[in-house]
Amino acid sequence: MGRVKRRDFVAAMGAALAFPAVAAAQSAGRIYRIGWISPGGDRYTRPAFEALIEGLRDLGYVEGRNMRVDAHWSDGDDRKLNDSAQTLVQAHPDVIVTQTKAVFAVRATRTAIPVVFGFSGDPLLAKLADSLAHPGRNFTGVSMLSLELVGKRMQLLRELLPRLNRVAVLANPGHPGEQAELEASRQAAAALGIAIDYLPFAGTAEFEAALGSARQRRAEAVMVFPDNGTIAYSERIADFARRNRAPAISGWSEFADRGNVISYGPDLREMYRHLATYVDRILKGGRPADLPIELPTRLELVLNLRAAKEMGLNVSRELLARADRVIE
Repeated sequence: MGRVKRRDFVAAMGAALAFPAVAAAQSAGRIYRIGWISPGGDRYTRPAFEALIEGLRDLGYVEGRNMRVDAHWSDGDDRKLNDSAQTLVQAHPDVIVTQTKAVFAVRATRTAIPVVFGFSGDPLLAKLADSLAHPGRNFTGVSMLSLELVGKRMQLLRELLPRLNRVAVLANPGHPGEQAELEASRQAAAALGIAIDYLPFAGTAEFEAALGSARQRRAEAVMVFPDNGTIAYSERIADFARRNRAPAISGWSEFADRGNVISYGPDLREMYRHLATYVDRILKGGRPADLPIELPTRLELVLNLRAAKEMGLNVSRELLARADRVIE
């Protein structure tokens, strides 16, 4: 097992197309119970949850008529996350949908309930699945890890700063796939003649130390590997970037929404809408073990022009034209 690779994704998509339609229709009058669990707070993760509900509604599931949703948010508290997972599993929903690392809290309960995940790491390294094409367990969904995007983010930083020489890389060392992202970063940086300083952190104390190291090493820009453990510090990173005139990039749009200059990665709202199709297939008799894990197909480039102006950055017209969304 190893990192998510394009050939695995192609195999997964081929299997998805080959998967037969399930003939069983929804039972008349039945109300399906769907669980949702997020490690974050309602303020930032509500859009993902709403996208899931919209996707379900498009497939004919309406809350109060044929669907009941039991939603749990953990506000960054791991103990609360574990307790919520226990509570959710004990309620015996038909399907559980997890956001990022909440999948581990659900797995720890040893439940056999079907689980659909939106996961920021490598599901193979995380031992959530045997393969992308045939997960083989009661977990399936979408992985947001795409190593090809790491190099593109490095190139975007070079577009912002044509004379860029040094980038601080902030990462969660416990994130499945982090070492593969680091290697991809090193290769991309070397190709552009950029030096990188790898600054892993786990928790607030190590995060502050990592920022201190970035300052001491005179990092000219910051790259943040996207996962729940790093994106939670987005606003603090934006403050550091502004004070040190070192623009930061990551993979989720909320990173730019929280004051950072740029983000490039999967359209999370679209991805969570897509998770509704997994829920639908499971409710109609599909087995997670047979439903291939996918990678996002829709990417978005978000520019925070207001933050860029505060740093005195000159954003090219070409880059602005390529942006899917500009924050002014």
